[in-house]
Amino acid sequence: MTRNNWIRQFHRWVSIIFTATVIANFVAIGLGEPPAFVVYMPLPPLFLLLLTGLYMFAAPYAAKWRREGQTVGQG
Repeated sequence: MTRNNWIRQFHRWVSIIFTATVIANFVAIGLGEPPAFVVYMPLPPLFLLLLTGLYMFAAPYAAKWRREGQTVGQG
């Protein structure tokens, strides 16, 4: 499995975890005043989603930039 595929798969699984923590947060709020750890539970997966999402966004541009850099020296 390539690095890009691994990051894509990791991003998908973390998004499922993030969704579950947000749902748990709403349920806890509906039951009363939730503990602080429940309120902040979605933040670690959200941070991971930010990092992997930025990587997936920038990867095609970086690949194009590398390809263009290689062809300049060969011409």
